[in-house]
Amino acid sequence: MRNFKLTQEITHATPRARAGRLRIDPRRGKLRVWFHREERAPLMSISIPLTLMMLLSTGCATEPADAPAPPAPAQTGAPAEQGKLTADSDVDRILDALDARGEDLRSLAADVKLRETDTTTGDDVVRDGRFALELRPDGAARSRIVFEKRTANNRVTEEKIEYLLDGQNLIDRAYRTKTQVTRQVLRPGERLNLLKLGEGPFPLPIGQDKEEVHRLFDVKKVAPTKDDPPNTVHVQLTPKPGSQFADRFSEIHAWVDLEDHMPKRIETVDANGVTVRTTDLSNVRINENLGEETFRLEKIDEQQWNLLNEAHDR
Repeated sequence: MRNFKLTQEITHATPRARAGRLRIDPRRGKLRVWFHREERAPLMSISIPLTLMMLLSTGCATEPADAPAPPAPAQTGAPAEQGKLTADSDVDRILDALDARGEDLRSLAADVKLRETDTTTGDDVVRDGRFALELRPDGAARSRIVFEKRTANNRVTEEKIEYLLDGQNLIDRAYRTKTQVTRQVLRPGERLNLLKLGEGPFPLPIGQDKEEVHRLFDVKKVAPTKDDPPNTVHVQLTPKPGSQFADRFSEIHAWVDLEDHMPKRIETVDANGVTVRTTDLSNVRINENLGEETFRLEKIDEQQWNLLNEAHDR
C-alpha cells in the first residue's frame, strides 16, 4: 500500500484558487494537482472535487484486482448489543467500536452538510446534499455525492454539483455551467481500498486497529458541549510529529454515535489552522441495499454540455 498526500497548493487554495488538473498517482503514492493559472474564486471552488474522496473514504489505496474479496455483508447496520458505547466509554473503547464498525461496513448512505470556514477572513460556505457508498462483495467500490444547495453570506442558491466514483473513473458535473469532467483515477486492474487509515486524503479510524491509531495520533476524549450532535461521544486526534498527517492537519475531530458507532460529525483543521471543514451526517443508513438507481447519473443533453476527459497520468 502507498500513502496518498495532498499537495501544498491545495492546503492554501482558499480563498485564492488555482485552476488545474487532478490526478491520483498510485505509483508515486500521491494525489496530485497541476495548476496552470491563478484566479480569485469562491471559497471551496477547488476543494469540492476532493470532497468525494474526503467524505466517502478513510483511505483510497489501490489493490490488484485479484486481491482477496472482503467477507460477506452483515445482516444489520447495528453493532452487537454487548458492544454498545456509552457516554462514559473511554478512548480505547471508542476506537474499538470504530474498528468493529468498519469490519462489517458494506454500504453507507446519508444526507450531508459540508461547511468550510476560512478562519482568517471569516468566509463561510455550506453545501447540502447526499451521498452513498457501496463496497461490493468482489472488493470493488463505488460512491456518489450530490450537492444541491449552496449557502454563502446568508444567501442560499440552488447550485447542483455531483461526483460519481465507479470503476476507474471519477466523474464530476457542474450543472450551472453544464460541464462534465471524466477523470481516469485508476489504471486497469486496480481498485480502491476505502477503509485503510493513512492511505487516503481523509484520515478516519473506521476499521482500524487502535494500536495503529495511537501510533499516528495523540487521541483524547473531549467533554460534551451543547452544540454536539445528540447521542454522540467526541474524540480528538492530533497527528504526531513526523507522521504522514502532521503536515496536513493540526486536529481531527469525530463525534461518534452511541448506537450505530458511525461518526455523525467530522471536523478537520488544516496544519496552518486556517481552513476548518465540518461534515455533518444525518439520516444515516448502514448496510442497506442501495440499488442501481442510487449510483445512476441523470441523463443530460450532451450536445448542450462541455464534456472533458482526462486520462490517467502514466
